[in-house]
Amino acid sequence: MVSETLKFFSAGEWTTGSGEPFATINPATGEEIATIGGASATDVDTAVKGALKALNTSEWSDLKPHARAKILYRIGEFIDEDAENLSQIQTSDNGKTIRESRSQIASAANCFRYYAGICETLEDTVTPSRGDYLSIAVSEPIGVVGLITPWNSPALLEANKLAPALAAGNCVILKPSEVTSLIALEYARIGEEAGLPKGVLSVITGASDIGRLIVEHPAVGMISFTGGPVAGKRIAASAGALLKPVVLELGGKSPNMVFADADFKDAVSGVASGIFSGSGQSCVAGSRVFIQRSIFEPFVNALVEHAEGLVMGPPEAPATELGPLANFQHRDLVHRLVTLALEQGAELLCGGEIPQAAEFASGAYYPATVISNVSNESSICQEEVFGPVVTVLPFDDEEDLLDQANDSAYGLASGIWTNDIKRARRVAHKLQAGTVWINTYKQQSISTPFGGYKESGLGREKGTQGIRIYMQTKAILWAD
Repeated sequence: MVSETLKFFSAGEWTTGSGEPFATINPATGEEIATIGGASATDVDTAVKGALKALNTSEWSDLKPHARAKILYRIGEFIDEDAENLSQIQTSDNGKTIRESRSQIASAANCFRYYAGICETLEDTVTPSRGDYLSIAVSEPIGVVGLITPWNSPALLEANKLAPALAAGNCVILKPSEVTSLIALEYARIGEEAGLPKGVLSVITGASDIGRLIVEHPAVGMISFTGGPVAGKRIAASAGALLKPVVLELGGKSPNMVFADADFKDAVSGVASGIFSGSGQSCVAGSRVFIQRSIFEPFVNALVEHAEGLVMGPPEAPATELGPLANFQHRDLVHRLVTLALEQGAELLCGGEIPQAAEFASGAYYPATVISNVSNESSICQEEVFGPVVTVLPFDDEEDLLDQANDSAYGLASGIWTNDIKRARRVAHKLQAGTVWINTYKQQSISTPFGGYKESGLGREKGTQGIRIYMQTKAILWAD
């Protein structure tokens, strides 16, 4: 991709903004892809005023649901039509393998179609009254909502927020990560081409302080954030001071648990995919693997063999299974956490070194890494590494397993591998996690609510809950 200066989209206008421009880097090559205009406080205020104007003229929120749905369907169609270009953009900007980018772009298009359907069929509720009057619970848009997204899966995570927020009738200000802003700008283009009224969608680019300005703006009525717990808690505190609702997805340290009766090959493959796909840069990555003691050694050996056999290479190559991490700063952080674990006595079974081969020298690559001889209380087992790094730990029985699996500040996801149906159900209900996979991992459904327990977040995205979070309820009581 040729280096160029890109504008962001604010209140229906493309602008370079009045803030500091910044470069976006291809993590596979270290080369600059483009310079992107940076927003300032003035630009944020302009976007909010544009959203309020669109809201007050009712060009969007007062549209009949089928009319809003028509535009959302069109956005899904346009994403499909431009799927290969969008996939290449995400892969160059983020380092995700082209195979995964294509899958995520397809899912993004489906997300807009799903919420277009929800938009057309979402019903108000007639509630029981205690007199001669009609009692109705009506769902209405919040107004102006702020969406703040991370760098690990921009195409999918941004669609998961944009589609329901727009379907609900809101005007939206999206602030993507400065590391991976290109897909968000493409969504702005597609939304404009699909017929979103002026001011309904703004995409504001810049550093983290731009997100803070959106959170603190008094006219922004709600915040949806995906990212780390430190930033999430800060956002919750700022929003709380204004009694502003938030939805937070803040990551995890998910346990993937293998019982002795599990299908051995399926479990090895599923555990490996659960941590190494996306180079481990997934909030649901199964980064703590608990293996029943009787099969611990053979299972770990098989997992290491699988990890060492993964093809690391250019993300655009069809055969690549392990691309670079999304940026060099994060690659170095992952390596520091691995090094710290080894200094504290952990055993490195494979990986754990920044590749020195010439073909990897210019990129933010890191190999599949398996670590043993650790306790569940160690930092490598408690802190989210967010890379292709997995710890393996033995367990004796269900009680021992649940004590360890639930011993985490996080509670986003988990996996169970067993052929005992009763055990699977029993353990699933005792896990402190928002998602439990049984004999699979990382399977997703746009119609199934997603979110975390404990410090993994607040609220649920996807499904009908995923649109309700962007709405507020009004009671109407009507006497004859």
